[in-house]
Amino acid sequence: MYQTLYHVPEYNETLVFEAVSKALEALDIRSELSPDMSIVLKPNLIMAKKPDIPVTTHPLVVSSVARWLSEQGMKNILIAESSGGPYTREYMKNIYQTCGMYEAEPYARLNSDMGFQSVNTPEGFINHSFNIINPIATADYIINLPKLKTHAMTGYSGGIKNLFGSIPGLQKPQLHYRFPDIEDFSNMLLELSLVVKPQITLIDAIDAMEGNGPTGGTSHPLNLILASRDMYTQDYFAATLMKLNPTEIVMLHQAMERGLIHPEEMQLIGDPIPDNLTAFQEPDSRTLDFSSNMPSFLRKPFTAVMKRLLKSYPKLEPEKCVGCGKCAESCPVQIIKITNKKAKFQRKGCISCFCCQEMCPMKAISVKKAI
Repeated sequence: MYQTLYHVPEYNETLVFEAVSKALEALDIRSELSPDMSIVLKPNLIMAKKPDIPVTTHPLVVSSVARWLSEQGMKNILIAESSGGPYTREYMKNIYQTCGMYEAEPYARLNSDMGFQSVNTPEGFINHSFNIINPIATADYIINLPKLKTHAMTGYSGGIKNLFGSIPGLQKPQLHYRFPDIEDFSNMLLELSLVVKPQITLIDAIDAMEGNGPTGGTSHPLNLILASRDMYTQDYFAATLMKLNPTEIVMLHQAMERGLIHPEEMQLIGDPIPDNLTAFQEPDSRTLDFSSNMPSFLRKPFTAVMKRLLKSYPKLEPEKCVGCGKCAESCPVQIIKITNKKAKFQRKGCISCFCCQEMCPMKAISVKKAI
C-alpha cells in the first residue's frame, strides 16, 4: 500500500498544486481514468466557514485536484457535499460561497442536484441500506478530500468520518439518534465507508484542527498533504502523526478488527515524516479508561458506571449565543429550544453526540463533564 506524503509550508496555489500533482501521479490514477467518467470530489464542508479557519477542506486543495484532473483530459468533474444543515440549493450555495469552492469552477462544477437514493449494503451489515446523495451514489470515481481534525465524539476525523457527508442534510442527526453509543456509531461510519468506497483519499493536513473539533477547535498545522488508495491504513497513519493512539479511536480499532488496516504493508512515498511533530490537544469530551487496571470480571460493570459518571454534555455560553437555532436544528433528540433569542438545553435525553457544538457558528457551546 502506497502512502504519499508531501510537505507544503503554506496555502500557496503553486505549492499546493505541485504537492497534489505529485501525490496523484505517484498513485498512478491517470491509468484508470477516462475523459467521460463522472468524477466526484468530496471535501469536508461541515459548515459555512472561511478558508483561513481550519474547519473545512481548503479551496486550494480542492481546486488543485480538479485542475490536475482537468489537465488529464477529464471533462465531468463535480464537487459534492452535504453539510450539517438542510440539504437545499440555497443552503449549499452559501456553503460553497463561504468556503471558497468557487475557486475550483474553471475546472469543476458545484453540485446542484439535491436528490438522494437508497443504496443497499452487503449482507451481514447492521445497516441494510443508506440514503446517499445522488452525485456520490452515481459517481464512477470518488476522490475523498477530508480535513484532518480531532473530533468531540469520534476522537479523530479523517477519511472515514468525512464520508458521513454523503448522507443528505438533516438525515445525519437521525443516524446520531439511532446510534447514540460510540461503538454503534463508529460501526455505522465504517459500513457507510465500505458502501461509498472512494478510490482515492487525499487529506488536507496543511493546517489541521486540534481540541474541540470538528468546528470548535484551534489550528495545529502539519504542513502536509497525504494521499492513498487505502483510506483505512491512511487514517491509522494520520492519527499517529497527530500523536494519537489509533487503537483508542473506536472506528479505527473496529477497522483493525475487520482486517481493513495494514500498517505493516504501508510504503511511504514523497517526503520523510517531519521530525518536529507535536501532539494534538484532544477534545474536552475525551474520557479516560481505567478499566485495564481492574480484574476482568469487574471491567464491564466498572466501565458502565464510569461512562455515566464521566459522560460529557454540551454547555451553552449564553453571552456568545445569538439565537440562530443551528443547534436546535441539528439536535437528533430535539431537546434544545430557542427562547428569548437564546438556546435552552436540557440534560435529560442528551445523547452527547455534540452535533450542536459542531453546528454552532459562534462557538457558544463547550463541553462539560458530569463530574
